[in-house]
Amino acid sequence: MLSWEYFSPRRILSLSRKQRWPVNMGLALLNMLIIRVTVGGIAYLSAIHALNNQWGVLNLIDLPQWLAILVTLLVLDAVIYFQHRIAHIWQPLWRLHQVHHTDIDLDATSAVRFHPLEIMISLVIKVGFVYALGANPLAVIAFEIILNGAATFNHSNINLPLKLDKILRWFVVTPDMHRIHHSCIREERDSNYGFSISVWDRIFNSYTAEPKNAQEKMSLGLNAYREAQQVGFLPSLLLPFKALK
Repeated sequence: MLSWEYFSPRRILSLSRKQRWPVNMGLALLNMLIIRVTVGGIAYLSAIHALNNQWGVLNLIDLPQWLAILVTLLVLDAVIYFQHRIAHIWQPLWRLHQVHHTDIDLDATSAVRFHPLEIMISLVIKVGFVYALGANPLAVIAFEIILNGAATFNHSNINLPLKLDKILRWFVVTPDMHRIHHSCIREERDSNYGFSISVWDRIFNSYTAEPKNAQEKMSLGLNAYREAQQVGFLPSLLLPFKALK
């Protein structure tokens, strides 16, 4: 994605990569380190634990493995959709999630710009549903791969042909679709919550097809932080504990 957006970008970025990447990649490395030394592969291990103890819905009914995998993928993706939507509504979660939205540009590195506490809360929620569902362990691994790959794709600044974008949107979240979610306009930001498949936004009436301003010209990020241009690494970590703007 980084190579693609370098050679064929959708938008001209407001800030240079040297200004933005240290924050985005710094948060990503910190999150990876925290997860590595604490909970590790807890989602997969929870699925194994549930399977061994026959806990969760899917472990109590006899389904073909392919169907159990499909159900697990769909349920976990729906959980991410609703978690994301709640994070925009409920102030305690928004305090954390706003760190992701303070990026005034959008590229592949934006996909990993999250506060560590949001990552941990997301893991706790995911583990809860893994146990309740009795999620298929193979599907849990596949879901993590799909989620991270999809997030990198739909945050990227790649120039897709518009006809291809319209076709892909019926199945997956495209960069143009997700960019609307990062708009400075509140109504647009509170839409297009999906991360991988696009069906949830259509079903639950949160889909916005086009921004009020052109994709190339729309302002991204949060208005309260655009004047500062870039929220630094340490300020990003402290941002949830400050008064909301």
